[in-house]
Amino acid sequence: MTRSTLKLALLPVALLASVPAVLYAQAADPAPAAAQAGSYNVEPSHTRVGFSVLHFGFTDYYGEFSGVSGTLSLDPKNVAGAKLAVTIPVASIDTTNDTLNGELRDPTWFDAAKYPTMTFVSTKVTRTGERTADVTGDLTFHGVTRPVTLHASFNAGGVNPMSKAYTLGFNATGTIQRSDFGVTKYVPMVGDSVTLRISAAFEQAK
Repeated sequence: MTRSTLKLALLPVALLASVPAVLYAQAADPAPAAAQAGSYNVEPSHTRVGFSVLHFGFTDYYGEFSGVSGTLSLDPKNVAGAKLAVTIPVASIDTTNDTLNGELRDPTWFDAAKYPTMTFVSTKVTRTGERTADVTGDLTFHGVTRPVTLHASFNAGGVNPMSKAYTLGFNATGTIQRSDFGVTKYVPMVGDSVTLRISAAFEQAK
């Protein structure tokens, strides 16, 4: 095979490799002011609620929840008026350890049978920067409701080239004390302070 023939043969591969970057560049606009105002629904396939706790003082141990549902109402010209409500199925817990997953679903930990969902409903949104805001709301977990503040950042808005849906993307972080929600097993050997790391996608409601 000649060098010219080889280049022609590899051309389709090179073009396919460049498509995702091109599509992303066309789809995602990081400017908050360009985001479309309206009502949105959680896109569960690309939304995760991650957490970590200090394990016996040695290492951070990680897990996540999936299957999130919920709604967002947003106007980029009035960020303070945004409304967020999400529901998280407790049984979706995944730590990559099946035995531990089962223990966490049991009554001695999260008691997923008695308290099958966690909910977060915003009560106040405060803009903290061009692309950031603090979202304060009521977190209900394990039968207890406490105020929690999430530090959110806007990633981008645009038409998802795969789903064709107009989508907004955010990241958020926060910290809770699990003992505040009655989940006290192994405290303080397994950390009381739980760090939350959230990646959320919202599709415009039709």
